[in-house]
Amino acid sequence: MLAGKSEDDYNIAIYEEIFERELRGLETVYNPKLEQRLFNEIMELLVTHYGGGLGENELDMEMARLQHAFEFGRRSHTAQLRKSGELYFFHPLRVAHLAARHWMDFSSVIAALLHDVVEDTPVTLESVGEQYGDDVALLVNGLTKADDKRLNRQSLKEKTYRKQLLAAVEDVRVLCLKFWDRIDNLRTIGALSPEKQQLIAEETRTVYVPLASHLGMGYVADELEALSLNVLYSKRARRYRDFLELTKSRQELFLRKLKSTVHSSLDSQKINFSLNDRWRSFSLTATQAMRRGLQSLYTLEILVGHRMEAYMALGLIHDLYPPITGKLRDHLNAPSQFGYQALKTTVQAGESRLRIEITTRKLARFNESGVLAPGFEFRHTNFKNLMHSLLEGESAFDAESLRLASRTIQVYTPRGELFTLPEGSSVLDFAFNIHVELGLHAISSRVNGRTRHLKSRLMDSDQVAIETTQIPAVLPKWLEWAVTPRARNSIRRYLRDKVKLT
Repeated sequence: MLAGKSEDDYNIAIYEEIFERELRGLETVYNPKLEQRLFNEIMELLVTHYGGGLGENELDMEMARLQHAFEFGRRSHTAQLRKSGELYFFHPLRVAHLAARHWMDFSSVIAALLHDVVEDTPVTLESVGEQYGDDVALLVNGLTKADDKRLNRQSLKEKTYRKQLLAAVEDVRVLCLKFWDRIDNLRTIGALSPEKQQLIAEETRTVYVPLASHLGMGYVADELEALSLNVLYSKRARRYRDFLELTKSRQELFLRKLKSTVHSSLDSQKINFSLNDRWRSFSLTATQAMRRGLQSLYTLEILVGHRMEAYMALGLIHDLYPPITGKLRDHLNAPSQFGYQALKTTVQAGESRLRIEITTRKLARFNESGVLAPGFEFRHTNFKNLMHSLLEGESAFDAESLRLASRTIQVYTPRGELFTLPEGSSVLDFAFNIHVELGLHAISSRVNGRTRHLKSRLMDSDQVAIETTQIPAVLPKWLEWAVTPRARNSIRRYLRDKVKLT
């Protein structure tokens, strides 16, 4: 087997391939120093994140397992090249590096290193499980495309989606690894045909961006969206980057003075802090907001040690620069819908308005890595419900429902039970979300004590009571009132069954 080759055999195979390509006038990209540096950084990140919680022997075993996976993966992909001419193993290595940077554990990083071996090499899933355990095998299987020669390309793609969703229900790390895989593919997409680039970018935007948001991974969602839009709207992206660079150069002196003033004020109160510049990623809304200038493109991020210091810093900022009324958001005490935690304010700094966000270093990890960050409060039940709801769909992915689900509201029953629904959901969606039979027998509702029609759209924090009838009163127009896959699929099934019986 390829993975059984020695180190010398591996290097000889690589250089033979390079030589052959050079004879044909083709370029091969191989950087052994970069390969080793990435792997060393992966090791350091995992030891930093998890070394303290493992015994010495256990840590040594995990490090040895990781080293073995690194060698196994690179030999399995021996001389295999990407369309760009780059040695293929650099792709899983970069995916593993992203996984390690975002708090993924040893098994996840090992799965990242091996995520393409079953799909692209003679290595079997059983072999992966025998060598690295069921945990790694489950993750690798979730990232491996479905294989069925009887199916056409579109059907095979849908089967792969469903396989991925089922794996995500069992282990959310599957989706997280898919995000890193997709990010690296988008960063290196230039060698593919324009048509292939468009398909990958559109799929990313409609499927993986809202899923990343659901997992509290806002920065990851922004990165995926910016990369996909850069493919779909390359001219706009280029204009936006040019405008951003121009804005940075024009505002450099102003921002330097402002940060110096903020630094002096916070330092005088002995606050442990750091200041970071955050420029807005490319998006269609970002291009529309360019005319609003600095306040729509730039955020000064202040990281402190503790929550109390965050509120102290906010007070000092407002002493320096008057706050804009209605622009203060306290997401430290009340996290945003996907778990983002920070104090947000907009101030008038001279002639410019400026966005400032203040959070702790610990919470900054939550904001960046979401569900993966240690201690992050993730609503697993809500996510599993979403996955099951998508699996119930008549198509592999109900992209419109998934897009809607990327923004949510929280609605209560009269007993105080909390349910999370996509923004724009109706009373009917709420009823089906509780139970299919409740939805089928719903006739009206009381929202915050007032009688409301089943098609009424719900707002965040509404209290809803469903009134029912003994005989289902389902009508075809209910499909126009419902937005969630669960409600729409239940309505379709009932109407089909009713037609069959008549």
